[in-house]
Amino acid sequence: MRFQDRTEAGRALARRLRDGSPAAGSPAAGSAPAAVVLALPRGGVPVAYEVARALGAPLDVLLVRKIGHPHHPEYGLGAVAGDAPPLYDPDALAGAGLTEADLAATAERERAELRRRAAVYRGGRPAPALAGRWAVVVDDGLATGATARAALRAARAAGPARLTLAVPVAAAEGLRAVRSEADDVTCLYAPGDFGAVGLWYDDFEQLTDADVLELLGTG
Repeated sequence: MRFQDRTEAGRALARRLRDGSPAAGSPAAGSAPAAVVLALPRGGVPVAYEVARALGAPLDVLLVRKIGHPHHPEYGLGAVAGDAPPLYDPDALAGAGLTEADLAATAERERAELRRRAAVYRGGRPAPALAGRWAVVVDDGLATGATARAALRAARAAGPARLTLAVPVAAAEGLRAVRSEADDVTCLYAPGDFGAVGLWYDDFEQLTDADVLELLGTG
């Protein structure tokens, strides 16, 4: 399975989520918690946009930043979200021969980027209230799972009634790493020869802040 682009992936993911939503088949109207879709920017935003449209739910961003390997930034060793301490993958750190102290400067740079993005994407607008709602966290793919774990913990702390992680494609090891953090995980494809997220898209162009703002309806 390959996706033409993030939009196609989002539509396919939306169909799967809509069929399994809390409201699907519910005998009591209004008994299911209202959904809110949270994208991991930047790549998760166009995927989440399609999910939000299909679920008739508001779209917002969940701000989290990967802490990458110093020589291979795309390989996530940990992540930061909000003001919480960095969350590291012990196995990934050990495999890289690095310690949390080795990555302290990288973590602080990523936290500064989080603050910048919060100012740009929200402009002072508060994060959405998740208490009692169905929070659907969406990204364009999942490799080690470090970023998704940090995002899910940040969302969980806000008290949603149900917490779902939804990705079009993921590494099997990454999926195992995040399952305990969410109430349920929706993934369309988990290839054995995963490699990297971008390999499963024909068009994996990097997005800009302007792209994100347009999809959020604030640009």
